[in-house]
Amino acid sequence: MKKFILGLCILCISAAAKAQGGYDIKINLEGCTDTTLYLVKYTFDQQFMADTCKKVKNGHIEFKGNNPLDKGMYALVSPAMSKYFDFFVNESEKFTLTAVYSDMANTMKSPDSRENELMFSYAKFMTAKEQEYKKLADQKEKQKAISNEVKKFTENFAEKNKGTFVYDFLNLRVEKFAKDVPKASNGRPDSLYQYYYYKSHYLDGINFKDNRIVHTPFFADRIKKYISEVIVQSPDTVIHEADKLLTACDEGNQVYNALLGYFTYTFEQKKTMSFDRAGKAITFEKVFVHLADHYITNGHADGIYSKETIAKIKERADITRNLLPEATVSELFMIDTVYGRQVLKMGFDTASSNKSVTDLYYKNIEKLTPMLKTLYQVNAKYTILVFWAIDCDHCKTEIPKLNDALKELKGKVDVKVFAVQTKDDQFEEWKKFIVNNKLNFINVFDPVHLNNTKERFDITSTPMIYLLDKEKRIKGKRLNAEQTIEIIKNLETIEKL
Repeated sequence: MKKFILGLCILCISAAAKAQGGYDIKINLEGCTDTTLYLVKYTFDQQFMADTCKKVKNGHIEFKGNNPLDKGMYALVSPAMSKYFDFFVNESEKFTLTAVYSDMANTMKSPDSRENELMFSYAKFMTAKEQEYKKLADQKEKQKAISNEVKKFTENFAEKNKGTFVYDFLNLRVEKFAKDVPKASNGRPDSLYQYYYYKSHYLDGINFKDNRIVHTPFFADRIKKYISEVIVQSPDTVIHEADKLLTACDEGNQVYNALLGYFTYTFEQKKTMSFDRAGKAITFEKVFVHLADHYITNGHADGIYSKETIAKIKERADITRNLLPEATVSELFMIDTVYGRQVLKMGFDTASSNKSVTDLYYKNIEKLTPMLKTLYQVNAKYTILVFWAIDCDHCKTEIPKLNDALKELKGKVDVKVFAVQTKDDQFEEWKKFIVNNKLNFINVFDPVHLNNTKERFDITSTPMIYLLDKEKRIKGKRLNAEQTIEIIKNLETIEKL
């Protein structure tokens, strides 16, 4: 039996329109010894407990409520979180299911639900053929005959039941492959034709205006595969396809809300970076920014997120937008190690509030101004901008590694490192580390608190390495020492082509 996890969904799906009469689902499961059972609803890639029957006796189960259920597929689940079987809530919310516990696949019936009867008959045939197929493990020809029989049965079943939700449900599982594939110039089946046929027909028959498809176990997998495998993996392509899918929905319906919530969460989290043939960095965070700008912050996501959440998404999108590949980073005003002790003695090391820091700054502004070292003062073809902390063990490994790796480029490529220490209260330990490891960087920190670097540069962990070009445009981010050197070498190679 399939194990279920009843968790919280990352999406807030809008409630279905209210109907009259509520629901009453009676299940007679002969031979079942459970005393409690759960009615579980599928919602995109999650499962929710819709109701509980705590008075199961002799296999008699009833789920009853005054509010309507969302239409779609549900499961009967045991206290051990094992699924017994799936069924539809569709034509009516008042019906009866019967089965023998020891042989549910062959005994499921629902005399007052035509679509459940259709689904159970389909499942019964498939179960029988699967068992028959397994018994013929060493007889390939007979297995092939069974596969052909199953294929023919599926096609006939679909043809006979078009217009039913059973058909729509099964269509979510069907892969559409080209049949009459032309030959390519090498005499083999044309793989490009096969791909484009597969992609263009992948979503055939799926009605994105039908809320019921969200409440099935297959819709989410279909969408995830399409977005992550079927289409070309580039941010611009994903944006185009996401827009196309959202446009196919009715704005605010459950399908729209599920898709927008899934896309937003997925691409805000997807921070991996790759490079095209021209050496330009590619990141899927661009998709997140697009979704935030075109759907979430302009009133098209009210059914998914609260006003507070929308404000947080906007803030997050604004930070991300400024750190996308090819974006020009903002200026940084820092203090060099040479002036570290002098600045701290002004009282910045003991200041206890933002006001006291501000007061100290303006009190000492004439002394501080000539001490400031800025990012844009760095004149180099490439600037490696590093944020690191002296109490970070990984930093203490990676920073010397970067220093050593740069020796490979010495005299060949104009590179400088603007290394920002994020722990201004550990000045002495930091300076000692610089000396001991002979870090040939521009070593700076921000005891004056002028820059708000954590938010502006999205520093969620250290070390955080950005690679910038001469104009301080981002060529790479969230890099390690080896990746940084490799990207510089690749950019130099591409430039010479």
